[in-house]
Amino acid sequence: MNWPVMLRAIRQAFVLILVSAAAAWGTHLWHPRAPALYLVQEPLRDDEVSMEAIQERWKGQVLWIDARPQEHFDAGHVPDALLLNEQKFEQQLVNYLDILQTNTKPIVVYCSAAKCDASRHVLERLKQVLPIENAFVLKGGWKAWQQAGAR
Repeated sequence: MNWPVMLRAIRQAFVLILVSAAAAWGTHLWHPRAPALYLVQEPLRDDEVSMEAIQERWKGQVLWIDARPQEHFDAGHVPDALLLNEQKFEQQLVNYLDILQTNTKPIVVYCSAAKCDASRHVLERLKQVLPIENAFVLKGGWKAWQQAGAR
């Protein structure tokens, strides 16, 4: 082994790391507005709708279905929302069959938040049971409804 050559390579690597770290730190301190990549909105899926679209397209006139558990529904829900969750789907569906079969409004299903798939599961099961076409999942769920200030 050639120790002087190896030490020089280590020293050069250390200098490169130090210079890179200093450049990164300087950019962090002085950049006027660093991009927040985690804040970029994902595009809506085909079966999703946003609160903005609900207000613009339908003026908020939709049939809301809450796909959260009973205790979350009891703690707070969209006014006049129907509770239809995965845990008691069949039992709850029987109570709402008349409403769902005569409904002419778009149906919007929501659950707790953006990462919650309960609303999508309820919507899929609902489409298997009833011939509904104008039905969507609320992007962002209950939290999106709260943030929109809808009451």
